[in-house]
Amino acid sequence: MNDQAVFYPVKLITGVLFPDEELWQWTKSALAARWGAHEDESEPLLFSSVTDYYADIAPVLYRGFLSFGGLRDASLLREWKMVACEIEALSGVPRRVNIDPGYLDGARLVLASTKDHAHRVYLGGGMHAEVTLRYRQGRWTPFDYTFPDFSDGRYHGFLSRVRKRWLEEMAERRRFDSRPSR
Repeated sequence: MNDQAVFYPVKLITGVLFPDEELWQWTKSALAARWGAHEDESEPLLFSSVTDYYADIAPVLYRGFLSFGGLRDASLLREWKMVACEIEALSGVPRRVNIDPGYLDGARLVLASTKDHAHRVYLGGGMHAEVTLRYRQGRWTPFDYTFPDFSDGRYHGFLSRVRKRWLEEMAERRRFDSRPSR
C-alpha cells in the first residue's frame, strides 16, 4: 500500500500556556503564520499544576486552546510539535509560552509532547504522542495518566465544539466523496 495515499482526517488543535494577554496574542499570531487563522478559541483559564515543570515560564499561567480550519492529516503530529517548539524558542529565553499541539477526531484527543513516559508512543525526532482523552458514551473520559486539568472537565466544552465541527466536516467529506462523477 502506498503510504502517500493514506490520510487520517483530524482537527488540529493546540493548548497554550502563557502568562499574559500580550503573549497569548503573540502566540496566536505566530501559530496563524504557520497553520493559518484559527477557527475557534477557548476562554483562557487559570492553569493550576501539580508540578513546577512550567515555573521557568512564569509563576502564574493561563491555558487557552485554539482549533484550526479544515481536516488535516494526523500523520503530521510530529511536525506540528516541531513547529510548536520553534515558536516557543522565539518567545524568549527562557521560553515565555508552552505550546502543545494535538488533534481531535470523533473518538479521541491526542496531544504531542517532547517528554517520554510509559503511556506515550515515540513518533521520532524526540517527539511523542498520547491519547489524553477519549470520547465515550456521549462524554469525554480521562485515563489514569490524564493530567488533572484535562480530567476535571474544564476544557470539555471547547473540545466538544471542535469534535462537532469534525463530525460536520467528515459528513460533508463523505457527501462530496459519494457524489456521482460526470
